[in-house]
Amino acid sequence: MKKTVLIVEDDVLLHKFYKYIFERVGIQPIITEDAEAVLDHLKNEPTHLIIMDINLKNTYLNGQKIDGIKLSRNIKLNPDYSKIPILLVTAYSLSSKEHSILDESLANGIIVKPIVDYNVFLNTINNLILN
Repeated sequence: MKKTVLIVEDDVLLHKFYKYIFERVGIQPIITEDAEAVLDHLKNEPTHLIIMDINLKNTYLNGQKIDGIKLSRNIKLNPDYSKIPILLVTAYSLSSKEHSILDESLANGIIVKPIVDYNVFLNTINNLILN
């Protein structure tokens, strides 16, 4: 069975990057920035990993603007989806904020973009999918 990664990202260039990377390694990427579509996908399709941008410009849930931290927490607090690993992605330097972001979002990990070492990125993905 082909693994599926749900990617929540609002940058169109990153859509192409993720699609290219994941299709090359045999992983099915599903890419959206719509929070309602994310929840519908989780309800209806098997998902092995969620990659979530922290800063989502056009993402709304129940009519309210939502960022990746809150959407991640919302997903993790739902018992039906709580076991799906979430990897947060941010363009900002983390330094001392990493632990508080992970605590607030309940995500399994966080990486900084731009992603320059594809092997490290794919190893991180594989570790989250296989655990």
